[in-house]
Order: sequence, then structure tokens, then C-alpha cells
Amino acid sequence: MTDEPTLRTLLPLLERIATALERAVPAPAPVTDIGSADAFLWGPERRLIAVPKVNRIAIGLLTGIDRVRDLLVENTERFAKGLPANNALLWGARGMGKSSLVKAAQAEINGRRAEGVLPMKLVEIHREDIEALPDLMAVLRPDPHRWLVFCDDLSFDADDTSYKSLKTALDGGIEGRPENVLFYATSNRRHLLAREMVENERSTAINPGEAVEEKVSLSDRFGLWLGFHKCSQDEYLAMIRAYAERHTLAVEPERLRAEALEWATTRGSRSGRTAFQFIQDLAGRLGQRLES
Repeated sequence: MTDEPTLRTLLPLLERIATALERAVPAPAPVTDIGSADAFLWGPERRLIAVPKVNRIAIGLLTGIDRVRDLLVENTERFAKGLPANNALLWGARGMGKSSLVKAAQAEINGRRAEGVLPMKLVEIHREDIEALPDLMAVLRPDPHRWLVFCDDLSFDADDTSYKSLKTALDGGIEGRPENVLFYATSNRRHLLAREMVENERSTAINPGEAVEEKVSLSDRFGLWLGFHKCSQDEYLAMIRAYAERHTLAVEPERLRAEALEWATTRGSRSGRTAFQFIQDLAGRLGQRLES
């Protein structure tokens, strides 16, 4: 039996051990209220982080991409209704509204939903966290909402093996992809891999054909491929006019056209992003605010 002096000696040591154990064991992650927002981020902490206000553009302002816009909205609407739908890869020219279209499609479908129907949720996962995608699927599987999982600017570099996690998640593994989850990704690359990566496989692999197929087959997991291409001058000016009308910018049509063309020339490109950057500059010079 331990005597009282010994207990008094041991007590400070036991307190220090207890304090060290508390520090070693991480506190449980706070539980996110799914009803608090319609959009979330999935980060390295392996938990959903609510996004109170999504940075998005109204779908009516996304001009020059009518065909792919309609295809994605139709696919998203089928998914929201519980009908079969495909994972989608939006690839192509920079600044042509790929990520804007995904966010706008979610808002459009939620705006159409019948009374009493649960809203469709959007969760963005960053390229660096793709290996955590199976964990995200496990979190979303039991939830009653329909979920769009979105990865912007997805691509893979040499020696990057995280694409294998994405292939498994898209195929669903032994459990299958959750019925309430659909995956959308945007990329500047049609096959998500740099051309030099494919060429390197052809030149160094023991069986070049199999090595290339194994990497390029990732994009085959997306049933819907939507290509975005550089816009014409007329399409670019149509975007400018749509933005100017949406934000009621007080500028004469001829001045608007001339300055918009000069803006595109100085940047060497015409795109939806270039058009919006011009509108931001113009609104600032006019002393007008851009209402969201």
C-alpha cells in the first residue's frame, strides 16, 4: 500500500503525464451543420467547411458556351432528380467559364427545385487533397442530400500517383460510387496529364502501351466530356455587353466596344475572364459598384 508522502511525490508527475496525453490526442473535429450552407470545402482536416457566400456568376451571363452549358445543366438536373447522370470533365481554354459554369449550374438547379425538395449541395476539394477523396465519399454517402463534388484546375505531374485515388473514387471500388454523389472537374488538359508525361512513358516504360493506357484511362472515368474553346471577337463583345447591362454601367455602346477590344488586345486573349476583368476596370473608372 502506497503511503501518503509517496502519493504527494507522485501526484505532480501523474498530472504532467495526464497533461501530455491530452496534448498528444487531438481534439475531435467540430461537426459541420449541413443545413448551414449549400456549398462547402473539404480540406486537409478531413471535414466539411461551410461557405456562406459562393463566388459565382449568374448562368445567364455565361455567353458563348451555350451548347456545353445546356449539356451540363441537363446532366446536373437529372442527377438532382435521382436519375442516372455522368461524372463530367470540363476541359479546354483558360478563362472560358469552366468553373463558373459548375457553380452556376448548382444555383440554377436549386432555384428550380420544387417546394419540400432538399437542395443539392456543392463541395470543392482541392487538387492537393485528392488522396482524401475516399474519406469525403464516406462522409457524404449516408447524407440525404445530393452532392456535387467539384475539383477545379485538376491535373497531374510526373511522379504524381494521387490520380490512382481519383480513379478508385470515380469507379467506386468495392462499394461503388455513392448514389448521391457526382464528380465534376475542370482542367486545361483533356487527359489531365501533360503531353510530356505521356511521351516519357512511351520512351522509358518496359511496356509503353500499357503504361500510357494506365494513365490516360483516368479521363475515361468521366462519362461527359465538355470542351471549351477560345471565343471569337463577336462572342467576346457579347459577354462585355451582357456584363454591362447586368451591372447597368453608364457607358456609350461605341466607347464600350472600343475599350473592350483594346483591353483584349493588350492582354493578347479573348475570354470570359478577360471580359469580366475589363468590366471590373471599367466600373472602377466609372465609380460604380458591381452588385453580386
